[in-house]
Amino acid sequence: MNPRSNIQVAAYYFPNYHPDPRNAKWHGEGWTEWELVRRATPRFEGHNQPKVPLWGYEDESDPLVMGKKIDAAASHGIDAFIFDWYWYEDGPYLQGALERGFLNAPNNDRMQFALMWANHDWLDIHPATRSRPYKTLAPGAVSRKAFREACKHMIRTYFAHPSYLRVDGKLYMSIYELMSLVAGFGSIGQTREALEQFRGMVREAGLGELHLNAVVWGVQILPGEKEVTNANEMLELLGFDSVASYVWIHHHKLEKFPETPYDEIREKAKATMETLSRQYRLPYYPNVTMGWDSSPRTIQSDRFDPLGYPYMAMLADNTPERFERALREAKAFLANRNGPGESILTINAWNEWTEGSYLEPDTVNGMAYLEAVRNVFRTERNDSR
Repeated sequence: MNPRSNIQVAAYYFPNYHPDPRNAKWHGEGWTEWELVRRATPRFEGHNQPKVPLWGYEDESDPLVMGKKIDAAASHGIDAFIFDWYWYEDGPYLQGALERGFLNAPNNDRMQFALMWANHDWLDIHPATRSRPYKTLAPGAVSRKAFREACKHMIRTYFAHPSYLRVDGKLYMSIYELMSLVAGFGSIGQTREALEQFRGMVREAGLGELHLNAVVWGVQILPGEKEVTNANEMLELLGFDSVASYVWIHHHKLEKFPETPYDEIREKAKATMETLSRQYRLPYYPNVTMGWDSSPRTIQSDRFDPLGYPYMAMLADNTPERFERALREAKAFLANRNGPGESILTINAWNEWTEGSYLEPDTVNGMAYLEAVRNVFRTERNDSR
């Protein structure tokens, strides 16, 4: 048996690099987050900004552009994109990368895709001022009616696609913020009822079973995020199937400003994988983070002080070699812990350019981070798709 045959490598995908009607309303016609990437500046001596994409500032909703991403990912050992997916009370946001791009890409059979409902408040932080609180542009908590419409859209638009990611035969769907979910529905009991109704809708559509994954963390990052307390009890009551990490800094504060060494957090993350695996009764899917630098989301003319996200420390010396070491440690963790079922290793992220965590090639490192993934995880399975 291939030593990684039951490990699926999935990169989180942040889809804010194509025009969207909400962004047009908030920022002006044609705006994308590439504007923040272009305008980033060094905030201290030796700070490597701006990051410049090797492929240019492309529109990810173009199927040919997305096809290039798919080829690069699949050829370097990545099995799936987990799209950050947004649905607010009045409907979807940033769906164009997936719906116009990925689903129409001519080679989308080369890799899988899944959804992580990023149900947090969308704040006015693109870019962020030093003064707070930030204005909420779209609340993350939604009603049962809005959730039902979201479920129908997921079933109709994504779940029947042959490339949709399944774990042990079940459709994988992740939810970012449990407290926001419960707040929208009113109680844990009503939330459980809504999720069971979702499962029933999937069955009635003839698509089998749903695998519900919850993102867990211990450190607040975005203003408004709430840490889940009594996590195992809540997860059991809500009926989730697994838990996962989204990014290292959900678990570890970057104490040294302006830069915290990557290896320092990598060592902590290595230990945390073991801790979280013991802490949660559900299967735990670990994360490897490529880097962190949220300074492009700050007003570049303002002083850069440690005020909290996005005015915060960044990871330093996150070289491709150090990233590869983190991947090998995560692979060893899963190999030692895995039972007969499938597991997922998530990577943050495919394209979080304004948070400094991306596998896409830039003009400094080229394809080196993708090559690190290939060195650890490439198999015949990827090459033959």
